[in-house]
Amino acid sequence: MSLRLYNTLTKQKELFEPVRPGRVGIYLCGPTVYKSPHIGHMVGPVIFDAVKRYLRFKGYEVTWIVNITDVDDKLIDAAARQKTTVQALADKHTNEYFECLRLLGIDTADRFPRASEHMPDIISLCQGLISSGHAYASDGNVWFDVSKDPDYGKLSRRNVEEQEAGTRSLEGSGKRNAADFALWKAAKPGEPAWDSPWGTGRPGWHIECSAMSMKYLGPTFDIHGGGMDLLFPHHENELAQSESATGQMFAKYWMHNGLTRLNTKKISGSDAATPEGAAALAAVAVRTLIDQYGAELIRYLLLTTHYRRPIEFSPEVVESSKKGLSAFHRLFERAERLTGQPPAEGPADMDAASITILDTPHAPFARDVLAFKMKFLEMMDDDFNTAGAIAVLHELAGAVNSFIERAELERGRQADLVGYVAAAVQTLRNLGMVLGLFRGHPAPAAAAHDNTLEKVMQLLLRLRGEARVAKNFALADSIRKGLTEIGVTLEDRSDGTIWRKG
Repeated sequence: MSLRLYNTLTKQKELFEPVRPGRVGIYLCGPTVYKSPHIGHMVGPVIFDAVKRYLRFKGYEVTWIVNITDVDDKLIDAAARQKTTVQALADKHTNEYFECLRLLGIDTADRFPRASEHMPDIISLCQGLISSGHAYASDGNVWFDVSKDPDYGKLSRRNVEEQEAGTRSLEGSGKRNAADFALWKAAKPGEPAWDSPWGTGRPGWHIECSAMSMKYLGPTFDIHGGGMDLLFPHHENELAQSESATGQMFAKYWMHNGLTRLNTKKISGSDAATPEGAAALAAVAVRTLIDQYGAELIRYLLLTTHYRRPIEFSPEVVESSKKGLSAFHRLFERAERLTGQPPAEGPADMDAASITILDTPHAPFARDVLAFKMKFLEMMDDDFNTAGAIAVLHELAGAVNSFIERAELERGRQADLVGYVAAAVQTLRNLGMVLGLFRGHPAPAAAAHDNTLEKVMQLLLRLRGEARVAKNFALADSIRKGLTEIGVTLEDRSDGTIWRKG
């Protein structure tokens, strides 16, 4: 199967052919660390972590760079308001960002370069652009001359007249054209500054990413990623200055992810079912959401939308994601009860088991599992369609549950059939792990199973059991219904009743 991805530069899906055979370089624009990370800051990292995992699954050697913007107007302004230093504020929010990445299982990035640590690279790039006539210095500032780039606007399809004129504080500071943008800014009192051939100052936002991406990935690399909000002017300017500096293609493929979108639709029974509650979900720090809902749920939610589409984030979507993710974990628990063994990563999937099962009456089950695997890979090969791939995993889970029920495995263990179930579940887990899911038992959200709650639930389950024995089915059904309304699901099994949230 051949991977095809949508290239923002050409506005069409293209066959993926790396610049260097067998090797892939990816650059993702990371956060400007002037505030705590929110859910939008996690979209790109979750997506590209899955992208890298899939590319490695296909056999590529992948280098993935995520920058940290720690020199920027927003950071300077925030530090001034909070009466702290730029470095202290940047360090604080960078550490918060790293912690959220860790919790979400985003551990495949190779480097997190910081703009403040790459001043020589940035200054050298500015000097090269001045030497080639693509930039000019004036009053301590360095400006990129958009009139010298005939291709300017080819990424966003905007013309020069639509380019932002720049901040008011820099207007009249020697700019030749209103559309010219800053590569280097002259120092202002109280701002962080570095020595340069043009006096003390600091870099513009766009030149930072050009310098860092080319330092670690070379003048031409494979994939440049970021949110749709960065398409213009940031990525347009990045592309223009980079290709003007090298005379080569900058990034071969441009991938832009959709942004998080607030949905204020009310949901009956939700503790955040008002527009105000939904707004709080979107605005709150992502660490709080992770603590409340669990990291795997947040990751699952973000991957259930195609990366190019806006990501709905609302109480309704959270509840739907809970149900979707819990369907997989119920299957894992079911398989563990049947096999008597906890799930484990390993090669014992349906590819290995099919050698024996294809000679039995249960061969159709094995073929179905392997067909679902192929369908999963086809989804991922179609522009990294994680939403479609997860939908296939749900189909696979449904097929496994149906096999368990048809074979009546929970009424009596049949070693060979249980082995086929284990192989099918392992196939599902292995595919999920390509997306960074199912990497272990889910970490429960904060306070989800504290001792008091567990004792209350066991009391309710005992009362319900006694009501059923006494044939007081109205009371038993009332207890189940009441628990369902507050988000607690009961599952009656041969060895007792278990409960779970969601």
